[in-house]
Amino acid sequence: MENILNHLKSAIILLILFTLLTGFIYPALVTGIAQLFFPWQANGSLIKDNDKTIGSVLIGQSFSDVKYFWSRPSATTPFPYNPENSSGSNLGPSNPALLAAVKERVIHLHNADPSNNSPIPVDLVTASASGLDPDISPMAAIYQVHRIALARGIPEQDILNLIQGLMIEPGLGIFGKPRVNVLQLNMALDKFASATTSPKK
Repeated sequence: MENILNHLKSAIILLILFTLLTGFIYPALVTGIAQLFFPWQANGSLIKDNDKTIGSVLIGQSFSDVKYFWSRPSATTPFPYNPENSSGSNLGPSNPALLAAVKERVIHLHNADPSNNSPIPVDLVTASASGLDPDISPMAAIYQVHRIALARGIPEQDILNLIQGLMIEPGLGIFGKPRVNVLQLNMALDKFASATTSPKK
């Protein structure tokens, strides 16, 4: 009996110690280090405009106005880019439903810019695995330049310069591919358009 009580006592002590270590001390330590050295990332990589939070660089947003860059299609429900329901479409490449969706997206892009005969980048007509992808490829951004330039009355080269200035290169030059964040790009586009249309003093 005494032997059982000793084992039980040891088990309870270990339970308390590991609960304190893994449930309180370790999380507090990691959180403290993150807040000290990486506060922006630790708090959600939020994008702010005049102290107003408008999004995160980690989660995409849906844009439909022709004067903005459009994001990748999102398969989340019940609305696109729902951060509480991250998911892909789970449709295989030969699935008729996926083919129909891609065809519909191609038609939508053509209708928005009928004179644009450039090949449509695949990330403008297919959803990402998470449904929350905040970035698009440089080619997907460049494809949309003609439409945006017409809608805003801005030279195409100025919009291309914005894309180039916000290009995110692969990590360490080898991990991933070049990309642009759609929300940051649209914010820069609005600021540029506002600066070029404001009356000069």
